[in-house]
Amino acid sequence: MDVIKAVQNYLNKMINEVTGMKVLLMDAETTSIISMVMTQTQLLQREVYLIDRIDNRQREKMRHLRCICFLRPTGESVQALVEELREPRYGDYYLYFSNTLRKSDIERLAEVDEHEVVREVQEYYADFLSINADLFSLNLAAPQNPLFVENLNTWDTRTFSRTTEGILALLLALKKKPLIRYEKSSALAKKLAGELAYQIQQEGPLFDFRRPDTPPILLIMDRRNDPVTPLLLQWTYQAMVHELIGISNGRVDLSGLPDVRPEMKEVVLNPEQDSFYRKSMYLNLGDLGGNIKTYVDEYQTKHKSSAEINSIADMKKFVEDYPEFRKLSGNVTKHVTLVGELSRQVSRQHLMEVGELEQSLAVNDNHAQDLKVLRSMLERTDIPDDARIRLVLLYALRYEKSQSNATPQLLDLLARSGVSDKKIAVVGHLIQFAGTDQRLEDLFSNQNVFARTKNVFKGLQGVENVYTQHSPHLVETIQDCIKGRLKDQLYPLIEGSTRDKPQDIIVFMIGGATYAEAHEVAKLNASNPGVRIVLGGTTVHNSQSFLREVAESVSRWGKGSTAHSSPPLERLRTARLG
Repeated sequence: MDVIKAVQNYLNKMINEVTGMKVLLMDAETTSIISMVMTQTQLLQREVYLIDRIDNRQREKMRHLRCICFLRPTGESVQALVEELREPRYGDYYLYFSNTLRKSDIERLAEVDEHEVVREVQEYYADFLSINADLFSLNLAAPQNPLFVENLNTWDTRTFSRTTEGILALLLALKKKPLIRYEKSSALAKKLAGELAYQIQQEGPLFDFRRPDTPPILLIMDRRNDPVTPLLLQWTYQAMVHELIGISNGRVDLSGLPDVRPEMKEVVLNPEQDSFYRKSMYLNLGDLGGNIKTYVDEYQTKHKSSAEINSIADMKKFVEDYPEFRKLSGNVTKHVTLVGELSRQVSRQHLMEVGELEQSLAVNDNHAQDLKVLRSMLERTDIPDDARIRLVLLYALRYEKSQSNATPQLLDLLARSGVSDKKIAVVGHLIQFAGTDQRLEDLFSNQNVFARTKNVFKGLQGVENVYTQHSPHLVETIQDCIKGRLKDQLYPLIEGSTRDKPQDIIVFMIGGATYAEAHEVAKLNASNPGVRIVLGGTTVHNSQSFLREVAESVSRWGKGSTAHSSPPLERLRTARLG
């Protein structure tokens, strides 16, 4: 169950089946899919001498080359291919599609192939982004790909179709025909589960795999049942880079950083291609700095440099002063640059203080003390607006039903300290999107005294430090699934039943997974031999993209004639205006 290797296997088959000098044509989506698992250098080693887009009409004619086309079977890509085959630029064409091709499209391509250049047409189900070996994404996020229309219970049609296609492709790539379970409170999860079960039945022969002793499980979850995890600062390398800088299709844009070198304006973070990143992506910032220092020390030893290095700032200066080090060790330079920027932002934005309060709000029921610290932090202009908003969001979620809830006063405090109304409005949006009334389970254990007691003991054991106390809701759910204890009342099966302990579990998060959850899945894989878990989502969120999706969704409902503000939103608004 390695999603990177699954896509690589398809790609290797495509390239190896076509001998000689080759050109590879892709569309926008398959370009991203391939770039996540293979470099241009690796393609060149396999005699792929030209890589281009199918929609680029300025390409030269090179009839001596064979052409591999790897495309999503969308109307736009099929049309671009039709135009290509009308006036072929290459000698032979080998057509590979990342998902099921409609019969009408096959007939259309056959009709237009008057030059008889098409040698092969295949469906290879690499229709998802492979991020880590056990993490995938469909790259569907608002506003381009909204989840909802009108209300919480209605999928956007295009996003629903793409989500269904992506999960079916993943199952085919991993050769799994699973039992499907879903979060009962989520209408979106129920509809997706039902559609997937129907499509698997319709595509019977495609899913005719050898039956394992215990059936695999596809577990469909909804982000709205855990709005806390995407709001929290994370302290592991991969998650921090995404939160503080942003990772898009395995690339990090550093062009906005002060004094960044030209070759560092965009860098690639890929665990398959970068062994240092693979070893370090789950390390915290302190351990990460130690790892990089070891690399730099090794270089110094080899080159007999006597420069004294005691900090990340010293490392950055060393890299600047020794251009030959940059040349020989570009990968280390990349990580020194990234870690230097993370350290700068943590210090400048006072994120250690912010993170400590975030964790307290997420895991402790300590209203008076948390409110006191929160009020003082909201008055500080040296803490960014986004960080202060996140703190109020966490408070509003935890104490939504509390009689002493002070959210309206905190919103006033934000307004008086200069935070814009647009940013403040997201607090009401999030309560409407994922407040207590929308969630399946008691996320904060506010209702259950026994669960609260368990959390106290959990807080005393096995917690690395004050910044990593929170455990995502997904962790306990997967643990119950591994033990065969997942409650049918909360996570019903679409059809069939099982009491077996599954060996293969695929978790899909409607509304986006997070790198924090990916880290937890990696830990669960490491600590449960014989169990293999893969996590996927419509996207991979950081706090900004999550809140953008929340605001976009709620504003879309407001435009519909049937959408009305929920009571929690009205209470907050009235309390502030009053």
